[in-house]
Amino acid sequence: MVKLTGRLSAAAALCRRGVTVCDVGTDHALLACYLAQNGAKEVIASDVKEGPLSAARRTIAEQGVTNVTAVLSDGLDRIDYADDVVICGMGGELIMKIISGCRFLSEDTRFILQPMTKADTLRRELYRGGFDIIEERAVREGERFYTVMLVKHTGVSQEPDELFCLCGRITDPDMLRHIAGKLLKNAAGMEASGANAEQAQHLHALAEQIRAKAQSYTS
Repeated sequence: MVKLTGRLSAAAALCRRGVTVCDVGTDHALLACYLAQNGAKEVIASDVKEGPLSAARRTIAEQGVTNVTAVLSDGLDRIDYADDVVICGMGGELIMKIISGCRFLSEDTRFILQPMTKADTLRRELYRGGFDIIEERAVREGERFYTVMLVKHTGVSQEPDELFCLCGRITDPDMLRHIAGKLLKNAAGMEASGANAEQAQHLHALAEQIRAKAQSYTS
């Protein structure tokens, strides 16, 4: 049985059982094999490079799973269908580019997204692109926090506010305080340099709102 990191475990927990899942950027196919071993009907393990895909095929063979197929694909370019699409470990902008090119989009398609960077940008572009974030789960690995998003397509474009772009649907107080701390650090840098005092004040105000959210989720 495959063992996963916290980030991948959180992503796996948001995938539905009994459906076809595509793991984009599968690398060694650990997540793909785990899903196959835990209720997925079929798993497509895709990667843009042949090197990682060769490693994925080795993992598939070692795990003895018969319902995982390795596919060479740039994002979703060569993927004809999946019920759930998982994209972990990429930047937010690249994730958005990949799902924007999805050819089998429907109201039943689910996306499980774990951005390494620019989660705020991803949230903004998701809503502008007609998607909705159903749920977010916070994951801490060492000193770093990550979010794992469950997303569906609505077809309705919206313009989210700045606070939502920063926090989304995160309810974990520690991660919210972490986000507020980053804003305060940026504000302190601006104040120290004497540049853009108005923006520094704005970041302070946002940080206070996020701290208040964190407090509301503290039992």
